[in-house]
Amino acid sequence: VVFDYYPSRFRVIDNGHTIQVNVGGWNSMRIMGRRFKLVQFHFHTPSEEMIDGKPFEMVAHLVHKDGEGRLAVVAVLVERGARQQAIQMVLNNLPLEKGEENAASSAIDLNLLLPQDRRYFTYMGSLTTPPCTEDVLWVVMKQPVQATPEQLNLFARLYPMNARPIQEAGDRMIKESN
Repeated sequence: VVFDYYPSRFRVIDNGHTIQVNVGGWNSMRIMGRRFKLVQFHFHTPSEEMIDGKPFEMVAHLVHKDGEGRLAVVAVLVERGARQQAIQMVLNNLPLEKGEENAASSAIDLNLLLPQDRRYFTYMGSLTTPPCTEDVLWVVMKQPVQATPEQLNLFARLYPMNARPIQEAGDRMIKESN
């Protein structure tokens, strides 16, 4: 996967289920010969993915769409640790009420949200929120990013549990990058 992210204007929405960030510009990623444009990203707590049976405190889902309407979601797992600058920019621009949207006065660089190690797992699955659309390409980053306990706790106070339960792999083929 190749990310083509750059500083962009953004709007933060508390949609009543999560904090969603709509990003302007043409941030995109390329995978399997296709380019997907970033539509939005949002957060779940706890994570909806595990690596080697280990759950994480939070996950950011970066939702992309290609020119034919196909979806690809990048999952960035979040663990306790150092301050996460991109998450802090989102938290600094939270709207005061559910259902409201707040336009940030500065740009966000989503490269700051991605881990240094860009290896990943990929599989076909579904969206994790209704209508749980099928045939979604998932890219789960192997290395988590860190956020401070204060950053994680602020989100958890707003949404203490907004995650779909972990789904069994079933007969899904999960591929691993080099």
